[in-house]
Amino acid sequence: MNFDYQVFFMDGMTVNEAITENEDGSFTIFINSNLCDSKKLKSINHAIRHITGRDFEKENVQEIENSAHQ
Repeated sequence: MNFDYQVFFMDGMTVNEAITENEDGSFTIFINSNLCDSKKLKSINHAIRHITGRDFEKENVQEIENSAHQ
């Protein structure tokens, strides 16, 4: 699966990462800038698993998180 994405490191986040799907089909990944480097990388990988898992098409949050953590 090919997709375009950009990553922004943001201050003041209360979660490790957040993802938005943009109008053009690309994705923006927001990463908590207060995380250590290894947690930043894990958060980016976690976000990419959500994108490749097509989680934006699903409704069950528990199912989405379970599959993203496998």
